[in-house]
Amino acid sequence: MSGIDETKEFLPVRIAVLTVSDSRSLKDDRSGQVLVDRLETAGHHLAARQIIRDERADIADQLRRWASDPQIDVIISTGGTGLTGRDVTVEAHRDVYEKEIEAFGTVFTLVSMKKIGTSAVQSRATGGVANGTYLFALPGSPGACKDAWDEILAFQLDFRHRPCNFVEIMPRLDEHLRRK
Repeated sequence: MSGIDETKEFLPVRIAVLTVSDSRSLKDDRSGQVLVDRLETAGHHLAARQIIRDERADIADQLRRWASDPQIDVIISTGGTGLTGRDVTVEAHRDVYEKEIEAFGTVFTLVSMKKIGTSAVQSRATGGVANGTYLFALPGSPGACKDAWDEILAFQLDFRHRPCNFVEIMPRLDEHLRRK
């Protein structure tokens, strides 16, 4: 059965938030702020926050920098996951991933379907792992960020969640790099 095991201790993780936008600033970045508010309320630590333009190489470079930083466990980006020509966040994420978490996008679509119906097909939310760090790309709307956090990430980034969660396998994400 799925749920929080209250007998276990909560283990905070260090999360970086990256907003991908050609027009946002920290002052009006509502989606990024939703993520910051939720992760901090949950007891996690904001490791870094940045806004970057919709440029594939720049996004991928920032993801790589953060994924190689031992002070960052998780990177969540918001924005640039749609279908327009400037939406290149998913491609940038996939340039960085060592492994894709295919089911993340599927579960996000199921969550979104409950709220926005068939419009959920327009989202290309994705998740993956690189250099022992989790990376998630969410749509740029505050509602989508709330849904992804409240219905997926809040549980998977909580060590107490059963039957399993992302945090408990974190120490093994980069074991292939140590076996050389």
